[in-house]
Amino acid sequence: MSERATREEAQDVVWTGSWVAERLGVELVGDGELQELLGLALRRNPKRAHLLVSNVLGKHVPQKPSVVYGAGFELGERVRDLLGEAEARRAVVLGYAETATGLGHAVADGLGVAPYLHSTRRPVEGVARAGGFEESHSHATSHLLLPEDPALLSGGATGAPLVLVDDEFSTGNTVLNTIRALHELYPRERYVIVALADMRSSADRGRLAEFADEIGARVDLVARSAGTVLLPDGVLERGQDLVAAQEARQAATAPADGAIPAAGTPGDGPAKPAPTRIGLSWPAGVPDGGRHGFTPAHRAALEAALPGMAARIDEALGDARRVLVLGFEELMYAPLRLGTALEAVSTAEVRYSTTTRSPVLALDDPGYAIRSRLVFPAHDEPADGPGDRYAYNVAGAGFDAVVAVVDSVADTPALHAPDGLLARLAAHTDHVLLAVVPSHVPAPAPAAAGDSEAPSRAAERQEPPMLPEPLRGPAFSSYAAQDVGWLLQDLSDTELEAPTEEREEAIQSGGAHYAESLPVEYQPTPQYQDLFKAALDTSAARVARAVGTVTETVLAERSPRPVLVSLARAGTPVGVLMRRWAQYRYGLDLPHYAVSIVRGRGIDANALRWLAAHHDPTDVVFVDGWTGKGAITRELAVALAEFEGFDPEIAVLADPGGCVRTYGTREDFLIPSACLNSTVSGLISRTVLRADLVGPEDFHGAKFYRELAGTDVSGHFIDTVADRFGEVVDAVDADVKELLTADRAPTWEGWAAVERISEEYGIHDVNLVKPGVGETTRVLLRRVPWKILAKRGAGADLDHVRLLAEQRGVPVEEVDELPYTCVGLIHPQFTRGATGADGRAVTGK
Repeated sequence: MSERATREEAQDVVWTGSWVAERLGVELVGDGELQELLGLALRRNPKRAHLLVSNVLGKHVPQKPSVVYGAGFELGERVRDLLGEAEARRAVVLGYAETATGLGHAVADGLGVAPYLHSTRRPVEGVARAGGFEESHSHATSHLLLPEDPALLSGGATGAPLVLVDDEFSTGNTVLNTIRALHELYPRERYVIVALADMRSSADRGRLAEFADEIGARVDLVARSAGTVLLPDGVLERGQDLVAAQEARQAATAPADGAIPAAGTPGDGPAKPAPTRIGLSWPAGVPDGGRHGFTPAHRAALEAALPGMAARIDEALGDARRVLVLGFEELMYAPLRLGTALEAVSTAEVRYSTTTRSPVLALDDPGYAIRSRLVFPAHDEPADGPGDRYAYNVAGAGFDAVVAVVDSVADTPALHAPDGLLARLAAHTDHVLLAVVPSHVPAPAPAAAGDSEAPSRAAERQEPPMLPEPLRGPAFSSYAAQDVGWLLQDLSDTELEAPTEEREEAIQSGGAHYAESLPVEYQPTPQYQDLFKAALDTSAARVARAVGTVTETVLAERSPRPVLVSLARAGTPVGVLMRRWAQYRYGLDLPHYAVSIVRGRGIDANALRWLAAHHDPTDVVFVDGWTGKGAITRELAVALAEFEGFDPEIAVLADPGGCVRTYGTREDFLIPSACLNSTVSGLISRTVLRADLVGPEDFHGAKFYRELAGTDVSGHFIDTVADRFGEVVDAVDADVKELLTADRAPTWEGWAAVERISEEYGIHDVNLVKPGVGETTRVLLRRVPWKILAKRGAGADLDHVRLLAEQRGVPVEEVDELPYTCVGLIHPQFTRGATGADGRAVTGK
C-alpha cells in the first residue's frame, strides 16, 4: 500500500480534529454528521486560535467538485422550499468573501433563478461601493459590495428576500453586521441565512431572534448541520503558545520550496517544464464570478459552455489520473464548475480546492485537518499590499496534475515568478496547467450630482471635449467595429495621392515630408495576388506562432489586461491578431486602437490624450508589425518622454533588427500583410500629417479606400492566421518559456548593419536603407527603389520581392553576411530618369 493510501485510510478512521481537541480540550458537539463535515486546525490569530475546517467547502481540503457543488445546491433547494416558488423567484443571494463565494453561488443555482452577488476584498477602480460591513474575527475584516447594478441590493419597491450565505456561523456577528448595514440602506421584510454548519452557542441563537424583532423583519436560518464548539478557559493563549512552538519546530526543518510540512514532498530533481496554458474559450459576456453580480442569463450561458471548456482541459491533462482543480481566493465558483464539468468528461480522479489568504498552521498528522502548506506571494496586486498566500493539503497529496485557475487580474509576473504559486505547485506534481478566466470589470456608472465620493483615476483623466470617439468599421475600415478603433480623422474625400517619382523627389530634396502626401495605391496584378495567397498559405502557421508568442509575452510581463495600441497601419493587422489570440486562449476582450506615428514628427499627441482619458496609460502596449533598423522604436521613445505613464517599448511580430525586448520572433521572414498596402490593412491608407489638414486639436488623418473593397483581403488574412492558432499552442508555450528566461536586451544589430550598408554603397543616408522583408516590400510598393540586396540562398520568403523587382525593373543583388533576408535601397540621387512609378525604367520623356 502506498504512503498516500495509508494516510487516506488513516483519515477514514481518525477524526481530523482530534489532534487539536486532545491538546487544547476543544470539543465539537452536535449532530451525527458534524465530525464528518468539520475538522480542526490552529491559526495565528489574536481573536481566535482554532479554525473549523470544512471537508465539503473546497477551500482548505481538496474534495470532489460534485460534492462541493452539491452541498451548496442542496442548501439552495431547501431555501426555495422555505420561501415558496413565488418568493424564490424574487430572491437575491449574497455570499461572503472569500470562503463562501463559491458556496453562495451554488446556493443561488439551487434556488433556480436567483441573481447572485458576493462581497469582495478587492476594490475595483471606477466601480462605486454600494455598501460594506466588517467581519470581526477575521484576519482580513473589510467587505465591499460592488454590484454593477445597484438595484440588485435594493430588492425593488417591495424588497425581495435577501439570502445571505457563509460557510459556518460561529457567533452570528458577521451576518448581523451585514443585515444591519444593508437594512439601513435597503430595508426589506425577509432575510434567510444559510450555512453549512451552525456553530453558535445558545446565547448567540437568542440574539438572532432579538435582532429580527429590532429591525422588524423576518430572519430564517437554513444549515446543513448544527452544533457548537466548547472552549475551555485560556484556550486562546494556549493555542497561541502551541502554534508558536510548532512553527519554531518547523522553521528548523522547512524545505526551501515553501511546503510546510509536506508528506511525500519530492526532493531536488530536474527542473519541471513550464505550466501549460489552456485556452478555455470562456463565454463572452459571462462574468468570472459574482463580485459585480451574476444573473440567470449568465448562468445559462456558462452552463452551455462548460462541456467544451472541460473537454479542452481534459485533452491537456493527457494521461493524468489524479487531478486537482485549484481555484484562487475569491475565484471559487468558476474553477468549481470547471471541476464538476471535468468530472463528467474525464476518467481521472478529480478534486477541487482553492488558495487562500488565511494563515493556518500545517501539521502532517492524520488527526489534523491541514496536513501541508504551500506559501507564495500574492499575485493579484491586492489593495492591502503584498503578503503571503497559501494552498493547503496540496503538497504530498499525490496529485499528478494541478489545473490552476485564476482570473486575468491575477495572471501577473508574480504568479510565474520562481517563488510564485506555479513554481510551488511544480515542485509537487508532474504537470501544472494554467487556465485564466477573464476578469469582468463593469463600465463605471456616471456620478450623481453632488456625489462626494473620490473620483477614480479614469475620472480624473478628463477627455478634452474636442477629441472625438475612435472611427470604426464598417463606416471607416473593413475591419469589424470590435477589432479596432482608429484614433484618426477621415480624409477619404481629400485628394492626397501623388506620383511616386514626384513624391520621392520632393522628399529627398527637403521640399516635403513623406507624411504630407500618399503614394498611389499599388494595384496587384493577378500574378501577384496569387503569390500573396500562396505566401499566406505557406506562412500562416509561422505568423500564428509569432502572434501567440508576442501576445503571451505581453500578458505575462506587461499587463494581464493590456490596451493594445497599434501603430497604423503596419501594426494594425498584428494588433487585431493579438486581440484574437487573447480571445481564443483566455476569453479576453482586449481594447485595441490604432494611432499614427510619423518619423521626424512623433506620435499623435491628441491620440495619447484620448487614451489617457479613457485608460490607464500603464496598461497601454504599443504594437507594430516588425522592426527594420529601429527608427520608429527610437521615435516612439522620444515622443513618449513628454507623456506620463506610457511605456515606450513596442511589441512586434518580428524583430530582425534586434531593437526591442517584446517580439514573436527575431527571424526576418515574410509576413504576408507586408505584401500589400491598404487591401490587407482594413482598406486604410498610411497616415497623413499636413498642417492645412490636421490642426493642433485634431487626430492625424488617413483615407478609407472603399472603392478597393473588391480586392480587399484584410479579413481573409486575419481569419487564415487565426485558424492556425490551435496547432501552434504547444510551440508558443515552449517559445514563451524560453523567452521569459532569455536575455532579450536589444542589440541594435540592424542599425549597425544599415550604417555599414549606407556607407558601403555610397548612400550616406540611413533613411534610404530599408532592411527586412517588410521594409523592402514597402520600398517596392511606395518609393523609388534603386536596388535590392538579398541574402544569398534566401528562398520563398523573397518570391514576391523578386516579382515586384522584376515589374519595376530593379536589380536584385545577392550578398553574404546580411543580418536580414533582404534590404531595399531607395534611389539615393533621385532624378526623373530613375525607375518610374509605372513599374518600368523611364529612359526618356
